[in-house]
Amino acid sequence: MIAAFILSSSLQAQDKKAKALLDQVSAKVKSYSSIIIDFKYSLSNAKENINQDSKGNVVLKGNQYVLNFMGVTKLYDGKKTYTIVPEDEEITISKLDENDNTAVTPSKMLTFFNSGYKYTLDATTTIKGRKIQYVKLVPMSSKDQRKEILLGIDTQTKNIYNLIEIGKKGTKTTLTVNSFKTNQPLSKNQFTFVKSKYPNYYINSLD
Repeated sequence: MIAAFILSSSLQAQDKKAKALLDQVSAKVKSYSSIIIDFKYSLSNAKENINQDSKGNVVLKGNQYVLNFMGVTKLYDGKKTYTIVPEDEEITISKLDENDNTAVTPSKMLTFFNSGYKYTLDATTTIKGRKIQYVKLVPMSSKDQRKEILLGIDTQTKNIYNLIEIGKKGTKTTLTVNSFKTNQPLSKNQFTFVKSKYPNYYINSLD
């Protein structure tokens, strides 16, 4: 009984430390006027013999963003999302449903953990001289196809180093931040869709 009480108290202390660390990450993200991230994305599933690696980058300012990933550009100007596919010479324009809390956007990727998860401190490791503290996040919704998420946080900068998602069917995806630049000067038209740049593209407006 005493051992169980000590273990419970220890776990609660660990959870508080995890919450404090996540709060520091959120506060840090909100303090930046802009964020530019270069990242590597890996997907693997041993059962299906799948191994895929991709690279991408994203520019963020508030809830606006420009994401370049797997040959597709997604631009959100604060009102509409423009999905630009050069291979098909097609652009899809859609409105973001602001009431849809399940919609994961680049602007939410750095703060998604603020609700809907149970969390606790996990392992600590050192990568290239940087101390990375992992926080384990377990989705509260039984409908979520992810078994758990490991969020790696640089303990010195309080920035996210990587994000590892482990699916219930054995799929593992890892997003690793290669470079994280903040408060960079951005073009006035950084998040403006300019139709004249795509003269031969088919434009599919879903509104």
